Amino acid sequence: MAKFLPVQRKRSLDLRKVVDAIRWLNETGCQWRNLPETFPPWTAVYYYFRRWKSDGTLNTLNIGLNMIERQAWEKEPTPSLVCVDSQSVKSVPFVKSDKGIDANKRVNGRKRQVLVDTLGLVWGAIVHPANEHDSVAGGAVLRQLQNVFHDLEQILIDKAYQGNFCQTAREVFGVTPEVSSKPPSTKGFVPVKWRWVSERTFAWFNFFRRLSKDYEKTKESSEAWLFWANCQMILAKW
Repeated sequence: MAKFLPVQRKRSLDLRKVVDAIRWLNETGCQWRNLPETFPPWTAVYYYFRRWKSDGTLNTLNIGLNMIERQAWEKEPTPSLVCVDSQSVKSVPFVKSDKGIDANKRVNGRKRQVLVDTLGLVWGAIVHPANEHDSVAGGAVLRQLQNVFHDLEQILIDKAYQGNFCQTAREVFGVTPEVSSKPPSTKGFVPVKWRWVSERTFAWFNFFRRLSKDYEKTKESSEAWLFWANCQMILAKW
């Protein structure tokens, strides 16, 4: 991780301990002010958490680790096939902004739009009110990566993304997304080729108690925790 973090100059804090504190918070779901004394002061950890999200450091870290992981699997650094899917999660009562009701899932909270490759690695993610349609809000995930993907050939989606999302995909990457859904005659869970990896990624999020619900007052913080979870899952394999 030192390749992607600002470790060039001396600091009063050890950035390794800051990163360990952020990872610990994500796994345990602890409140900021309850961070144990074995870590740096919570105010300092929170400062870096917010700064790295806003200045692009976290995004650089996430993309860099994704590339390293793909190369370890003897794949190209960036994917040619990706999947986009969404997950609606409940928000806690004190969260007031950027929330709504997903009438289909009957969830009062926020929705996570996630773009993953065939390994299930998270490349892009946004969070928005749960009442916003996937096709309208999902295009922002593609725009996050327009300067990262240079050989993208295929985007797999479900029917909810038809419309605005497909138009954005053609504008940004020149690719027409392919609708990949289970046959209408089947019942229950049916794994759809390649698109099942997005569901597996959502299942991996269950290992992080911070992601069990949306506890964040801002959607930017919610997005940051998704990227940190992806980085932690990659680091756990090494």
